[in-house]
Amino acid sequence: MKRFAQSAVALWLFCVIICFAVGSLWGTSSITVTDKLGRTVTVNIPVRRAVVVITYELIPALGIWDQVVGVSRWAEEECDLYRTIVRTKPELKKPHVGVGTDVNVESVMALNPDLVITWAYNSKAVKFMEEKGLKVITVYPDSLQELYEVIRLHGKLFGKENRVEEVIGEMESIFSLVRRRVDKIPLEQRQRVIHLLSKPTTVSGAIGVTNDLITMTGGINLGQEIRDRNGDVSVERIVQWNPDVIFIWANAGYSPQWLIENSQWRHIKAIKEGHVYKLPKWSTWSPRIAPIALWMAMKLYPKEFGDVSFDKIADEFYRKVFGVSFEKVR
Repeated sequence: MKRFAQSAVALWLFCVIICFAVGSLWGTSSITVTDKLGRTVTVNIPVRRAVVVITYELIPALGIWDQVVGVSRWAEEECDLYRTIVRTKPELKKPHVGVGTDVNVESVMALNPDLVITWAYNSKAVKFMEEKGLKVITVYPDSLQELYEVIRLHGKLFGKENRVEEVIGEMESIFSLVRRRVDKIPLEQRQRVIHLLSKPTTVSGAIGVTNDLITMTGGINLGQEIRDRNGDVSVERIVQWNPDVIFIWANAGYSPQWLIENSQWRHIKAIKEGHVYKLPKWSTWSPRIAPIALWMAMKLYPKEFGDVSFDKIADEFYRKVFGVSFEKVR
């Protein structure tokens, strides 16, 4: 009994936010989840009718098209992957339920879902959906480890545990390539990096998937002194940091050229040397974080990755994970 209890505790620690519930007397399996907002939600599994507001790139990755009845409008407006697939196979297209920041609850209810998966951005909207009788799970991965937990949670919810491990295996294959190359670079030769968000003075901090990406790819995140997901700083502070490389969030309304031509930034090393890059417009809450990591590493250390074909690796990854070629999505 003692050994069993120890095993149970170990499983709980490993899963972090996911607890498994025993089946009911009627044989229905269920999963109990403590979500990002700290809410405890019990859902019958596998989920048959889900509205996926934010993790829609997992729909093709896990092959759960038949179990999803609605998505965020962002899926078509912002996601080239989803847009490409439904253009090729229009029968897979799902009704829209608003966007992640403004879910249309009436549209959600009309779809009669078993579950809504959304992000932990608007707790009031989540509470309103709950009051309408909807089951809601919120996610917001703040690290690569949490992202793996979110992907594995989807595997449990939709009965796709084996497929999840295949997908994570493909991600780890690329991550391993990146780590092998950058681990050889001495600390004193590592590139000093900042990642800018919607405003050029909003910088990614010490918490979040982006910080993990910078670290994995061999960069030193100068924004780590911001003990949050992000924070606003002055241009003078960025000049003091003097980063070697600047990455820009894909959805930012400004370009690398705008920064390069801005007189306030002209003394920064990254600006003077032209090492300013706008990230691909891919979700970092998706398996596509793996090719993003490779892309970033190749920008940071082109010599160390000179023999690597990004397009070839990305194409193999896209075909195995999403069932579509990289060239078709680009």
